[in-house]
Amino acid sequence: MKLIHTLALAAAAALSLAAVPVHADAFPDKPVVLVVPFPPGGPTDAMARTLAAELKDRLGQPMIVENRAGAGGNIGAEYVARAPADGQTLLFGTSGPLAINASLYRKINYNPVKSFAPVIQVGHLPNILVVHPSVSASNVKELVAYAKANPGKLSYASSGNGASSHLAGVLFNSTAGVDLLHVPYKGTGPALNDLLGGQVSMSFTDVLTAMPYIKAGRLRALGVTTATRSQALPDVPTVAEQGYKGFDVSVFFGIVAPAGTPPDRIAKLNSAFAEVLASPKVKELFAEQGLESAPSTSPQQLAKFIPEQMAMWAGVVKQSGAQLD
Repeated sequence: MKLIHTLALAAAAALSLAAVPVHADAFPDKPVVLVVPFPPGGPTDAMARTLAAELKDRLGQPMIVENRAGAGGNIGAEYVARAPADGQTLLFGTSGPLAINASLYRKINYNPVKSFAPVIQVGHLPNILVVHPSVSASNVKELVAYAKANPGKLSYASSGNGASSHLAGVLFNSTAGVDLLHVPYKGTGPALNDLLGGQVSMSFTDVLTAMPYIKAGRLRALGVTTATRSQALPDVPTVAEQGYKGFDVSVFFGIVAPAGTPPDRIAKLNSAFAEVLASPKVKELFAEQGLESAPSTSPQQLAKFIPEQMAMWAGVVKQSGAQLD
């Protein structure tokens, strides 16, 4: 009788354990996929791979970076929006797919707010106004004075219609009351080549791209486009400092999961990413690349930030007249 009672208790305990969902403690139980919605080799891809390499020890599973490029980031974003809401597939998003594209494209098959569960805001990469050495201006005020005295003479290169390097120029034209000619290219590389060759006068490119050429004297930096100076180029004043208050343009980076991902999984992912971002190795590496830290690493920070950015860019996109299919 005693043996039967013992067996019954053991069976009940086994059933009780079986009732506990396996995923509660096992997540992640396979490699986590971090989707980069742009081609390999760019700054977004480099940052994603740096984070992925550091996350293995913190999650217990490898993180695989998967490039799904196209349509300004929309293809990769849509892929993640439609993925299972289990925390195993994430998007390394930027200002494009998470803010600008909702206004820029006639139709996108996801909603930057409703389709995703924010995980963490990684930071932002300032743009910087650089000119070819043949342009005589040494600061923003001199550039504006020259542009007003010589309407239609100055042009700026961008990586394409609707890119932050295009829209920064639209905002600058409006803020400074000038009419710089926009010249779109198919990517940062071709735009930079023509700028270095003097075919165009200037660009509002990202700090990471511009830094080597500024240091080599092949481009002249006139102003950082964010509200505060770049830690990578601390001697370069902001555009706002030079008389254009409120001018603040950058590319932000954030990691999101499909909407409906369980909160405990979001919390585990957030904790792992926050730990990596706080590590001296990653902080130093990202600082060298010009990345500025986010004010907070909580999911709530990114949840608040995305709709704010969408509203800000919607006005700039409307003003630019850019519209893509």
